[in-house]
Amino acid sequence: MTFEVEIKEEEMVFEGFLGVKRIHLRHSLFAGGKSPVVVRELVESYRAATVLLYDPDMDCVVLIEQFRVGALGHRDGCWVLEVIGGIVEGDEPIEEVARREALEEAGCEVGELIPVCEFMVSPGYTTERIHLFCGRVDASIAGGIHGLDHEGEDIRVEVIPADEAIAELYGGRINSTSSIIAIQWFMMNRQRLRDQWLGKPGCA
Repeated sequence: MTFEVEIKEEEMVFEGFLGVKRIHLRHSLFAGGKSPVVVRELVESYRAATVLLYDPDMDCVVLIEQFRVGALGHRDGCWVLEVIGGIVEGDEPIEEVARREALEEAGCEVGELIPVCEFMVSPGYTTERIHLFCGRVDASIAGGIHGLDHEGEDIRVEVIPADEAIAELYGGRINSTSSIIAIQWFMMNRQRLRDQWLGKPGCA
């Protein structure tokens, strides 16, 4: 069966860091035919590259903590423990974004970079897409406070033993989408990474 979407009308209702568009549309139904016209608001967001930094020699991951406005009112507060991430601008190579953000946000130069997956953050209302990677780093040089002043960033770096990071899943400090997916993937692939990377020169 071929599924179709028919856009009847759309308007931009807000433009800022993100945009909000109101769309009147009809779409194919599983039982056949088309839906009546429905109205949906769509948050026009961005593509981003995120990267879980892992040092197989120390068996530690490098994560960052920073203020997030979307966490206002959360029981654990507004400072969120996350993987590295940054917005992809235009046709910028996604791998280059991941490497650049690791340097800007954690002071880490990434060696080997492995693609993990691409996922939609919340397709019910936003176009946001995340490209997730895992990168090899030397965690012994990671730490401190980073970020770009003109972007209002205030980022603290944490080096966390792998077992402790895994223990933070589900009710701990790992409680945002990209970080949960990254650590879940890491749980399943940790030994493979160690087999693949140990004995190879690490990054500077």
